[in-house]
Amino acid sequence: MIARRRLVAAVVVAALLPAAVPAAEDVRSRELEAIRDEIARLQGRLARVEAESRGLAGELQRTELSLELQSRRLDEAAAARRLVETSLERLEATVSGLERELASQRAALERRLADLYRLGRHGYLRLLLSIGSRGQLLPAVRSLRYLARRDGELLDRFVDTRAELAVERQRLLERQRERSGWVEQERSRLDELARLRRRQAELLASLDRQRSTLSSQTLKLADKERRLGNLLDFLAGRSPALAGRPIQQFRGALDWPVGGRIVHRFGHRRDRRYGTQVPHNGLTLATTAGTPVRSIYPGKVLFAAPFEGYGPTAVVHHSGGVFTLYAGLGSLQVRQGDILALGQPVGEAASSLYFEIREQNRPADPLSWLR
Repeated sequence: MIARRRLVAAVVVAALLPAAVPAAEDVRSRELEAIRDEIARLQGRLARVEAESRGLAGELQRTELSLELQSRRLDEAAAARRLVETSLERLEATVSGLERELASQRAALERRLADLYRLGRHGYLRLLLSIGSRGQLLPAVRSLRYLARRDGELLDRFVDTRAELAVERQRLLERQRERSGWVEQERSRLDELARLRRRQAELLASLDRQRSTLSSQTLKLADKERRLGNLLDFLAGRSPALAGRPIQQFRGALDWPVGGRIVHRFGHRRDRRYGTQVPHNGLTLATTAGTPVRSIYPGKVLFAAPFEGYGPTAVVHHSGGVFTLYAGLGSLQVRQGDILALGQPVGEAASSLYFEIREQNRPADPLSWLR
């Protein structure tokens, strides 16, 4: 009986729904699956960026990825809502068909009950006696059995339809709640998307300010380097060659001016965030304040005074046309014109030292000179 009822319901639903509904639901499901695959891929990218990126540029990159991810999450909510709505259309049609079928069965039951009511309390017995009084008892019994079975089936169908309708109504209610949930998620994800866009705009503005600041700092550094080069050009032009063994004979065997950790090596430095080139013609060493800073080779002090942008600075001229520069000192212990021996202090270190070697007034990598 139940199997037959389900078959009838299926026929009714098939008659009421367009043929495109199952196909549409399948399309919606594939769309949702593709969006969720894309979300998983973006989450992986975001995790890698969060692990690797630092600073303002890194935060901007993370925000842009978060924006893309949130946009796909919004697409997910919209696709899920559309899928639920497609299912809702099918359920609403099913419920509508069952309601019409139930109304028809109720009307049939009401008519049958009215017929039985007119026959009185013992309606089936009176009907049997009425038919049997004409000498046709066996056909009368068969007719009575048929009528009783038909009435029972009618009642069973009514009960089954009502139960199935209750189930489909509950499913419809659950789908409606699910749709409401996805609609709420759409609103929430739209709000988050708007927040991320505002944050992106703030970061872009901050990044522009930082770039402007860095550009200004780069210009200042370049100007410092230019002025230092001008100073050394001026000193070289006024300094006659020194007697003695050229310092070039000891390239790679010279002692360090002071112990310390290399903070910046020789050569232009590239800012990782913005790609800006910053001039750096020497070594920057992290040092211990108060440590003696020594001349790496005998020579003559051509300059010993504070220099703008570098602090206390000493320039020593060596035989072979080589100059060494010691800048950022905590204090100076030499004066212009002093003749220095190998390893004689030129001053005391501060927290860092900037050290240059110039050959024919061209910057050279100190690491190729020191041991």
